[in-house]
Amino acid sequence: MKYSEVLTRFLNYIKIDTMSCEDSDTCPSTKNQFNLAYLLEKELNELNLKNVSVDENGYVMAELPANTNKKLPTIGFIAHMDTSPDMSGKDVKPLIIENYNGDEIILNSEKNIILSPKTFPEMRNYIGQTLITTDGTTLLGADDKAGIAEIMTAVKYLIDNPSIEHGTIKIAFTPDEEIGRGGDRFNVEKFSADYAYTIDGGELGELEYENFNAASAKIKIKGTNVHPGSAKGKMVNSIEIANELNSLLPSNQKPQYTENYEGFFHLHTFNGTVEETTIEYIIRDHDMNLFTEKKELLISIVNFLNKKYSNIIEIIIKDQYYNMKEKILPVIEIVKIAEQAMLEVGVKPIIKPVRGGTDGARLSYMGLPTPNIFTGGHNYHGKFEYIPVNSMEKSVNVIVKIIELTK
Repeated sequence: MKYSEVLTRFLNYIKIDTMSCEDSDTCPSTKNQFNLAYLLEKELNELNLKNVSVDENGYVMAELPANTNKKLPTIGFIAHMDTSPDMSGKDVKPLIIENYNGDEIILNSEKNIILSPKTFPEMRNYIGQTLITTDGTTLLGADDKAGIAEIMTAVKYLIDNPSIEHGTIKIAFTPDEEIGRGGDRFNVEKFSADYAYTIDGGELGELEYENFNAASAKIKIKGTNVHPGSAKGKMVNSIEIANELNSLLPSNQKPQYTENYEGFFHLHTFNGTVEETTIEYIIRDHDMNLFTEKKELLISIVNFLNKKYSNIIEIIIKDQYYNMKEKILPVIEIVKIAEQAMLEVGVKPIIKPVRGGTDGARLSYMGLPTPNIFTGGHNYHGKFEYIPVNSMEKSVNVIVKIIELTK
């Protein structure tokens, strides 16, 4: 098979381990992210883009100058370099499934890891196409190295086709999006775009300008460990109290029971002994009032248990990002342009709220309105991640068409 340019770039980028780390205080949170940043810097310079830079925090920026004297808006395109800490992104060994026939795909026969359309029925939408999957031992990295590859390929296409009139195009690749810090040190003034698009969505056609309000909660519970043979009236088992705390949250407000605009509490870390237990949640809701109520509920549960167990629980809640809808609605025409671009290249737009967040959420509140566009990937953050090559190529087409339609 002769690989398309976007696929060649993608396969090259996923070789680089860029997992971010929530426990790190540095920016980027992992030094490995610089490895991809410097590669992208080299490639951008080879394309002769202007003002190419990697700053001390790992943010990559570049500029494709306007090729017309018309006064056109300055558009930005943004993707993130890091991969999720939910699963290893080291030594990714992608499988290339040509002419997919709709059956199960054996990712790893030794470990009996199978990507099945029975579990993921949307796989059948791609019968006859080429799929890129994991080998079952790592994530793939389409989130968001596919977005990077798509932006780079679109820029190369514009350079090779100067008949396409465009204003100034700004490019940025960010660190630490997966841990909610992608916008922390983004220099909006330096980027200097009128608006931007993150290329960080999922399946073909996704177009998003609403996202969760998001917070993290870290809870530490101090117990008292006593020999179980003489523990009566003395032992305080922090593991059991953590379980009690979790049981007091609404059982129907968990990720596995929610969809669309429904928010949730997600218990994602549980480390404990009798003596001390730490649990961590992420809290999500599209509606700001419901988001606030969720945080207040968790605090009230902690207060209740502290009265019951004599103040042995500490909680720290941190807001991470907010719903970008408020900032996008005044410039909703930028969403309409993306919608029209999809229609013109044969992609059916799927406009829906992001059940997560993107750099665009933070950037929109920093003065850079930034809706989100699909990369084409599925099942992010885990071993069943895959992406159809055709969807990546369509994403490139959409980026180019947005630029063509911007007048």
